[in-house]
Amino acid sequence: MKITLENLAANGGFVSRKAVEKEISWENEGQEFKGTVNVLALSYATAKSDIISVRAKGDPLAARIAYCIVDDDGQPVFTEGDITGEANPDRGPLSAGLTNALLAVIGDVSGLGKPRAGSAKKTSAGTSSSSTASAGARSKKRKSASRTPSS
Repeated sequence: MKITLENLAANGGFVSRKAVEKEISWENEGQEFKGTVNVLALSYATAKSDIISVRAKGDPLAARIAYCIVDDDGQPVFTEGDITGEANPDRGPLSAGLTNALLAVIGDVSGLGKPRAGSAKKTSAGTSSSSTASAGARSKKRKSASRTPSS
């Protein structure tokens, strides 16, 4: 495919700024919780937010959550400080369970961890190099003779 704006727009080269509503669940101190969040997929803007956070000696995971979790109007629900606990030390940081649930849903919406259709590499013979189904039995290596003289 020739890379043009039109071809990229038609073939997944751009990410919508429309949030996806997802239900999440997490556990904290033995108690189960559920909620609904609006999630933006990872994009150039997210990568830029991550870099800005690192340069400012911030927390890139907190920046990622703050950027991707938005309200119904597309505005961030959290600041980095809300996530790390710095915004309100009495409240503290997000729990590990909620943090993991938010990162997982961001990955889900962004398609992370899912194999893409047609992602298996083809060899020059046209067979898939990612498949082990057609692989033959392992070859057995010969044990080399001992070089230690016997007495």
